[in-house]
Amino acid sequence: MGVIEGAMNLVFGGGRNVVKETAGVFWENAEAGAQREAAAQAAALAQFGAEFALPKKGLWDRFIDGLNRVPRPAMALGTLGLFVSAMVNPVWFAARMNGIALVPEPLWWLLGAIVSFYFGARHQVKSQEFQRSIATTVASTGAVVHNLDVLDALQSGAKSSTSDGPNPALDDW
Repeated sequence: MGVIEGAMNLVFGGGRNVVKETAGVFWENAEAGAQREAAAQAAALAQFGAEFALPKKGLWDRFIDGLNRVPRPAMALGTLGLFVSAMVNPVWFAARMNGIALVPEPLWWLLGAIVSFYFGARHQVKSQEFQRSIATTVASTGAVVHNLDVLDALQSGAKSSTSDGPNPALDDW
């Protein structure tokens, strides 16, 4: 009786769901496929989040960044204000320009140096921040290339498994 029972369990599964197990060989398990797809999408979103995350700045840094944005618009608006004042009251404007003409040359050089250093330093800081972000991106290039290779391998594996080439089992049948 043990031999017959063993043969029946082999054929009919002995309490297992043989139909489900057999169908699982030929069709993808939809639930497992959905879980893999959700995990891949979550990993991609996490990667994008890490790639595009900006470093958090403190209150002082944000205040100074805001303060550093004032001089250029102030100079542009001040220049426009000079044009308007020259058109509205030319005598008042001429008196102010005569006063500026009395400023000694070394003070003009000093003003030029201060403005140049201010904008040069700001440009250097922003350039260094940009270079730092480029370095971070370049540093993650290896991981991105590895991920692309993995995805290409998965894609080529999926294509090769669905080939319509000759089937020896069908040829023998």
